[in-house]
Amino acid sequence: MTEETVLAALVESEAGALPLTAVTRDSLAATVDRLGAGIARWVEATHFTAEPGTHLLVPDASGRPLRVLVAVGERDPIWDLAALPASLPEATYALDPVIEAERATAYALGWALGAYDFTRYRPRKRPPARLVWPAQADRERVTRLARAQCWARDLINTPAEAMGPAELQQAAEELAARHGARCTTIVGDALPAANYPTIHAVGRASTRPPRLIDLTWGDARAPKLTLVGKGVCFDSGGLDLKTASGMRLMKKDMGGAATLLALGDAIMDAGLGVRLRILVPAVDNAVGGGALRPGDVVRTRQGVTVEIGNTDAEGRLILCDALAEAASERPDLIVDIATLTGAARVALGPDLPALFARDDELAAEILAAGRRESDPLWRLPLWQPYRDMLKTAIADINNVSEGSFAGAITAALFLAEFVPPEIPWMHLDSYAWNGKTRPGRPEGGEAPALRALFAFVVERYGGER
Repeated sequence: MTEETVLAALVESEAGALPLTAVTRDSLAATVDRLGAGIARWVEATHFTAEPGTHLLVPDASGRPLRVLVAVGERDPIWDLAALPASLPEATYALDPVIEAERATAYALGWALGAYDFTRYRPRKRPPARLVWPAQADRERVTRLARAQCWARDLINTPAEAMGPAELQQAAEELAARHGARCTTIVGDALPAANYPTIHAVGRASTRPPRLIDLTWGDARAPKLTLVGKGVCFDSGGLDLKTASGMRLMKKDMGGAATLLALGDAIMDAGLGVRLRILVPAVDNAVGGGALRPGDVVRTRQGVTVEIGNTDAEGRLILCDALAEAASERPDLIVDIATLTGAARVALGPDLPALFARDDELAAEILAAGRRESDPLWRLPLWQPYRDMLKTAIADINNVSEGSFAGAITAALFLAEFVPPEIPWMHLDSYAWNGKTRPGRPEGGEAPALRALFAFVVERYGGER
């Protein structure tokens, strides 16, 4: 399992561990003086200048590894060591000297994330290098977040043939069993009977029935935190069919669901003081005789009628029923995450989830948590005048605007129709994918904002046990 490999990259024993010394350009000279003349000569001979992202393996007189110097930067310490599990020779390394707790925790977490590899269909080329747990690191937080983030990556990386609505349900049920939570699911034709018509309408063309997954955990008297994750297991675009290149990565269209299930794992493992609920509408957006057509009108759980301007804007359709259900309990906070719009990626690129929130204080809290956790978000406005772009002559609202402007904002405004203004709510439009490999962030599925949201929830609802 990925989790076992990742956590095995952090070890207890220091016997035979090679010293690993973090340096900066400014501290290199003093560090080398402290370590001795032999190392100073090697640094000079190799022209090592401690440029961030580089490292130097120092040999002893016989040519065997003696020590590693790794260049670190001034910000984002989580990624300073994250390239090393794959790039250093397979061995055990120990930080020298001891560092303060916050940086030690970041280094350990980055090391664990850097040890990740998706191995469902092929084995690793080699085991990752191992790091002795830094003395001051918060082991429980590192273990919790590394496990959660790597699990989310696994879910997203799994091809749609093996990660359909039923498999996503199974993942949620296994999560519930692990933490003593309750998980129920409404499947197929039971959806319209239970008044979830829009989820059913989007997923009914697939041979894999749509469903609404509903996980609850915690003390019913605690503040209610409800997470809603888009679970489109594969998105063909429906009758408004995507191009081949546009369909290529659509196994990741359940990235919002994966991220929030993983966040739920961390929250439950930490025993945070919330009554947690996770709602995942899980569907395939397929082409078939039962598929939604452009121009159809669907009546949602809330009673709002929606004209289908484009069948490829299906994520907001399944979310509207789930958000209406989430709001019915009047929770303390609703958070939804969805791989919702290409417009958000055009505006912010792949690394920055777009954040939408009505409450400025709430937005400021999550943005601050993102900066502290090196897991940033960027706020976009819920610009109410753009609501007119969703007007239609025959229904209450269209699922898309007629033009190409402000696509991420109009999508968020559509979702806002289904969350009463008095309920605190945040919407995150995420890409859920690393397009290229960087330290600690291999190409493939990703769970941006997971660490930021976990830190935010800890601060808002109470510390970890």
